[in-house]
Amino acid sequence: MWIAIVLLVIGFVVLILGANWLVDGATSVGIRAKLSPLIIGLTIVAFGTSLPELIVNVFSCVKGNSGLAIGNIVGSNIMNILLILGVASAIYPIDVSRISIRRDIPVGFLATAALFLMANDFFLGQSHTINWIEGLILLLMAGGYLYLTMVKNEKPDGEVEAVQIPLPWWKTILFLVIGIVGLYVGGELVSNNAQIIAKAWGMSDALIGLTVVAMATSLPELITSIVAATKKNAGIAIGNVLGSNILNIFIVLGISSLITPLQFDIQMNVTLGILFFANMLLLLFVFTGKGRKLSRFEGFLMLLAFAGFMTYTILTA
Repeated sequence: MWIAIVLLVIGFVVLILGANWLVDGATSVGIRAKLSPLIIGLTIVAFGTSLPELIVNVFSCVKGNSGLAIGNIVGSNIMNILLILGVASAIYPIDVSRISIRRDIPVGFLATAALFLMANDFFLGQSHTINWIEGLILLLMAGGYLYLTMVKNEKPDGEVEAVQIPLPWWKTILFLVIGIVGLYVGGELVSNNAQIIAKAWGMSDALIGLTVVAMATSLPELITSIVAATKKNAGIAIGNVLGSNILNIFIVLGISSLITPLQFDIQMNVTLGILFFANMLLLLFVFTGKGRKLSRFEGFLMLLAFAGFMTYTILTA
């Protein structure tokens, strides 16, 4: 049992390091392709911080453990909003750009609504599962969002485009290769040992995905947002979280459902309701107070809401 816990922790570390290396390499490629910093942030960085969720889900689905997949994504998205934005705005108030208000926050609501409708059989009516057809729909929605992002590539309010220098080609390729290997090894360790721990503790796959795995796979977003907040670059913090939440549902669940139908426990409708609440809380805080921003006080309120969510999840396990 303790060996499984140690290997799980090692797996998460390797997974996060692999994602960071892959993002650095991919960002260097993006700079060489003359993509703007905003496009790189909303696509490469946001997808890079979603890679741990994707890798864990893919390995779990390949091994027939699809119950962990939806719990991992819903838990990660709740933590991204309540915990990560709560911590980031408590460190330094976050200004929310007009682009995020007009595009990213509404698309986040749309993604959550699509997940709810698909999981509850409003489309194809197949016994609380998300199948490959619905997965394709999610991937098409991801394509639409990315296209919208590329078209509306204006800079957020007040952002000054920085000059970025790409890594040397040898280092770019090295980072890409090491990142891919790290993701593979970390994904194997996390997937295998999470199942061992879940069975030993009598936890369901959905519960361990909602708590342990979701918390760990959200670490890249947490680290990125804390670093951005301490550097008073709050736009990266909220852009990273909103982009990751959208890609988690559209791409991660879309790809996962192509591998095997994703089983949905109807009791998780309450958790989906909490995710809707988190999105509504974010929108409410953006439009209250002075300016379009998340204040330190609102950040502390989000952290209190996250504590309530974790308490509810553990007590109702």
